[in-house]
Amino acid sequence: MTHVDERQARKVAEDARETTWVQPSFGKQLFLGDLQLDLIHPHPQPTDEARQRGEEFCARMLEFAETHIDGALIERESRIPDETIKGLAALGAFGMKIAPEYGGLGLSQLYYNRALMIAGSASAAVGALLSAHQSIGVPQPVKLFGTDDQKQRFLPRCARGEVSAFLLTEPDVGSDPARLRTTATPSADGSEYVMDGVKLWTTNGVIAGLLIVMARVPKSEGHRGGISAFVVEAEAPGVTVENRNAFMGLRGIENGVTRFYQVKVPAENLIGKEGQGLKIALTTLNTGRLSLPASCAAAAKWSLKIAREWSRERVQWGRPVGEHEAVAKKIAFIAATAYALEAMVDLSSQMADDKRRDIRIEAALAKLFCSEMGYKVADELVQIRGGRGYETAESLAARGERGVPAEQVLRDMRINRIFEGSSEIMQLFIAREAVDAHLTAAGQLIEPGALPVKARAAAKAGGFYAKWLPTLVTGQGSLPTSYKEFGVLASHLRYVERTSRKLARETFYAMARWQGKLERKQGFLGRIVDIGAELFAMSATCVRAQMDAAEGAGSPRGENAIELADAFCGQSRLRVDELLHQLWHNTDATDAKLASRVLADRYTWLEEGIVDPSTPGPWIAPAEPGPSEHENVHRRPG
Repeated sequence: MTHVDERQARKVAEDARETTWVQPSFGKQLFLGDLQLDLIHPHPQPTDEARQRGEEFCARMLEFAETHIDGALIERESRIPDETIKGLAALGAFGMKIAPEYGGLGLSQLYYNRALMIAGSASAAVGALLSAHQSIGVPQPVKLFGTDDQKQRFLPRCARGEVSAFLLTEPDVGSDPARLRTTATPSADGSEYVMDGVKLWTTNGVIAGLLIVMARVPKSEGHRGGISAFVVEAEAPGVTVENRNAFMGLRGIENGVTRFYQVKVPAENLIGKEGQGLKIALTTLNTGRLSLPASCAAAAKWSLKIAREWSRERVQWGRPVGEHEAVAKKIAFIAATAYALEAMVDLSSQMADDKRRDIRIEAALAKLFCSEMGYKVADELVQIRGGRGYETAESLAARGERGVPAEQVLRDMRINRIFEGSSEIMQLFIAREAVDAHLTAAGQLIEPGALPVKARAAAKAGGFYAKWLPTLVTGQGSLPTSYKEFGVLASHLRYVERTSRKLARETFYAMARWQGKLERKQGFLGRIVDIGAELFAMSATCVRAQMDAAEGAGSPRGENAIELADAFCGQSRLRVDELLHQLWHNTDATDAKLASRVLADRYTWLEEGIVDPSTPGPWIAPAEPGPSEHENVHRRPG
């Protein structure tokens, strides 16, 4: 599990802005009130070579998942069998994103995510294994920042199936890596670093052969120091996996606590330069976090299948339960959302494959929206299934009924709202990007003194903002777009366009009203981001439906895609309208006051009359550097 301090993303974002992107960010323009639909329409398409290579591998992955991944066994034993891991390696699944010259398959982001959807639908733990290995593990940072020598040494090993892991979080360091305590001290001759520290929630760390480790290099003569990234051999002397952690879901993941004591890391294993560790981590996550939306889309598609079959089979009061309006609304929500999540994942993946694009905002929006909505879909499935939704698949099967793991999917899905940056961190990251875009675009158009000095000095008036500032401020006027080629979906795109401008106006007003205090208005900023996420989802869904209708004419997908997109947009618009109302009509201030009183022990009397089943111990276990006193539970599959 990774918890990256998205506050550090501001520096990374500034570095990214130095790149001249050929294509502007669709998501950033959306927050500026500028719906540039031509950035995503017509829907991006893979090359013929990428499509053939991806389709062929996905077919092999589907066959393997159906015959060699036993999700019930993994759940029961809380472990992925070694035979399954070796089978995945033989299939090439550990090298999906690694270039062919290093022994990998060289799949595009689109087909990599589709393959993860297949594997993850069979077992979420298998999806997490493959994703952590190559979305954030050794392959991605070495691919982006590694030297030719590092690529030659490490990528073939990863492609053959040697598992990798990413280690950033520490017992007392989550979303604040400025407090990172793991150190990598250069040797006197500069040939190596000596690493000491403890890492927590090391997904794949129990079975990994290679580790990406973030450690602080002390500043000294000849060393700029700072948080840096290293490739570390998991079996190097001094590396100890002290515990294999267990969770409410994803019970098959090999997640542990890893201690480093006087571990010698060759200097040539430093990725990038000293002090670039957070930049490497955050850049890796830009596309790496797209694997989570893929797993959410897969769970939503499976939930739709189960909801449809069960709601047609189960009869109550003389009719199938799916014909009762209370259940029918849930089915409609699941169906429409499943289509939208897949549309969002595919579009974001295609945008990631286009190296001309800056997709930081789109990837973060996809992660935020899909993890939140995917969990709601799983929760609604459990509700539709009733008591059987709460019962485990194993218990259902023991009674002679179909073993449907609905409650397991709900548990497995819960972590996605925390993985790779929690929803709250994602909201802050996106909000800062959006507000910074406003500051940059509008700085010269605002009265002196209305914005912080630093922002005014850096701001440059953007052409769009200069042209449409009166519209954004007054709310008068409209852009001359009809979207008539979208048929019944045109009204939804016009709504996106209008609401995008309204979103920009509300942000503009909040900047003027709160100025420097705006960043502390997390409730307001969270709603701004959630609205933007809904607008992005609606745009992606309409564009996808238009493509499906055109390319799939005569097929079920082509005939029905418009219906699903229309339904999703109708549901999404209701959510957006409510969020817009809550921007200025909410209980944020009183909630903050109440919380401060709770923390001041004002209401401890309310906690009387219960028993706390927690075991004794500190809230956070101390993790002082030093030799390990635990048995090493590290193992290598096979």
